[in-house]
Amino acid sequence: MEHEAPRQNLAMSAYQSLKHDIIRGRYAPEEKLLMSRLKAYYGVSTGPLREALSQLVADRLVVAISQRGYRVAAMSLAELNDIYDARAQLEGLILRLAIERGDDDWEANVLATAHRLAKVTEVSSPDELLDGWDLRHKAFHTAIASGCNSPHLLQMRDTLFDQVERYRHLWLKETVMSPQALDTKRQEHAALVDVILARNAEQAANLMRDHLMTPVPIITRVLQARGID
Repeated sequence: MEHEAPRQNLAMSAYQSLKHDIIRGRYAPEEKLLMSRLKAYYGVSTGPLREALSQLVADRLVVAISQRGYRVAAMSLAELNDIYDARAQLEGLILRLAIERGDDDWEANVLATAHRLAKVTEVSSPDELLDGWDLRHKAFHTAIASGCNSPHLLQMRDTLFDQVERYRHLWLKETVMSPQALDTKRQEHAALVDVILARNAEQAANLMRDHLMTPVPIITRVLQARGID
């Protein structure tokens, strides 16, 4: 057991680092992941690295090739549309339940995270803007979803979010550095907060689905420009 914890820590560290790099496009779709290069780059041995890759296979970010190692999972327009639609539908359901079940503390948390998200303006670099905005954006949507009080639905939500991340990052790189795009999102978030606080479940669910689907045309153009269909 004494040796197990360090190994688990190494595997988790490798998993998080490799996942981050796949999402951020360091490795291209369908690129072969060579163990020798991964070991050298991430500074871990074969065992923890295989554990990390196995978890990424479960996350559908990596594909195991029989007797031939691993590749980054492919990307496609069909998967893009399916994942985004599934996420938007699920998020709409979760929001309806949150409005039905959420209490005053939930409302306060939604307001607080919306305020923090709207304040992401004073940054020193594009990367800082992207990372800072994305973290606060996730916190805002997680605060909204938390009101549903369903651990199983929230786990399903996390799984879909992980699968959509590679596609979302393409949209983030295209738009989040634009003041116009940030202002548009700020307005969308403010409108969402208004209908949530008014406890208008139907309108809130529709707004949420529309809000979550807005990146799809932009991501579609990026993928098509890369020859992905």
